[in-house]
Amino acid sequence: MSQPSSSVTLTSKTSSALFMNKKNKNKKRNKDSSSSSSSSSKKGFASSLRALQMDAFQYAGSIKPGQQSPQKVVLEENIMRPDYADDGKPKAKPQMLPWIIEVKKEAEIQKMRAAGRVAREVLDIAGRAVAPGITTDEIDNIVHRESLLRGAYPSPLNYHGFPKSCCTSVNEVICHGIPDDRKLVEGDIINLDITCYLDGYHGDCSEMFVVGGETDDESKKLLQATYDCWVKAMEFVEPGKDYKDIGAIIEDHVTERGFTTVKNFCGHGIGSVFHTNPNIFHYRNSEPNGQMAPGHTFTIEPMICQGTSQVLSWPDQWTATTRDGKRTAQFEHTLLITRDGVEALTGKIETSPIQFWEKESEVHQGLWLGTTPAARERAASLSAQKS
Repeated sequence: MSQPSSSVTLTSKTSSALFMNKKNKNKKRNKDSSSSSSSSSKKGFASSLRALQMDAFQYAGSIKPGQQSPQKVVLEENIMRPDYADDGKPKAKPQMLPWIIEVKKEAEIQKMRAAGRVAREVLDIAGRAVAPGITTDEIDNIVHRESLLRGAYPSPLNYHGFPKSCCTSVNEVICHGIPDDRKLVEGDIINLDITCYLDGYHGDCSEMFVVGGETDDESKKLLQATYDCWVKAMEFVEPGKDYKDIGAIIEDHVTERGFTTVKNFCGHGIGSVFHTNPNIFHYRNSEPNGQMAPGHTFTIEPMICQGTSQVLSWPDQWTATTRDGKRTAQFEHTLLITRDGVEALTGKIETSPIQFWEKESEVHQGLWLGTTPAARERAASLSAQKS
């Protein structure tokens, strides 16, 4: 799940419950009652205003908001919940200096491996459900259920007020699409963004899926370019290199092929905190975001567009689409830097599908699991099994 490239904190989504004023028979009200009534009235007005904004909003393409089911709450005692689960407010203080990056200890890395494995399993299961006629809300239900079955909390749920357990971004939706009752249509492309919080650590990944298995040629080119720039960027990662240089690799690859890269959202450090240092910009930059070192964990998640990369933000304060309504694509892994390269903690497993962009990649054919010798060997073995 990407974070804004700016330092502005994501805004919590206002409650959708409407407040109805009722006359009180008593002339006097105590201070607490008046305060509660005033606060509820403000929430009710804000929700009504938001509904009007959504109705009048000029959407860029064919995707429009549908009906959302009620927000879920995780009450299971065996599930460790992040600190924002109740009130939507993460408690960790961000690092003031962008080049200060946490180095994970071995015990923490093992927990991140476990969280990454769970996120991968949930993503694969959700991906298998993608088909014409299913709603994104039904996919969210699957993600929620499968996360809990594995002892994990679905990290997006109530993060800064996000109302669902995953992000489902269809066609022109760049990121943070909210699952609803819209049915997927053959030829749609959809990004499923899954993050699972297990034993105090987050594992974050996303992947594209083609609804019905076939889409138009231009969308196929977009998917291939997005995948290839992502893999090329991950191949670059090793100790001693600058994080800022990732962006130029991505931007150069896609612009040569007629695509653009989004600048409003970025990859991020991850661990016990959902979003932290380093920020990973997916475009050429000179930001002092530190040097790569063993024990760093972070995401690379480029968002690539057919047309303009300018963002149109919906009134729901979450959904971001392309301003021209053209399609966009994204991939994401949680990565771990080691002494001899990089590993994908959310890499594909024995039951994962292999997609056409992996088979036809001009950067790395077959599954990509990292650059360490062990990761290369495992990727080659899994790819051979699926060929």
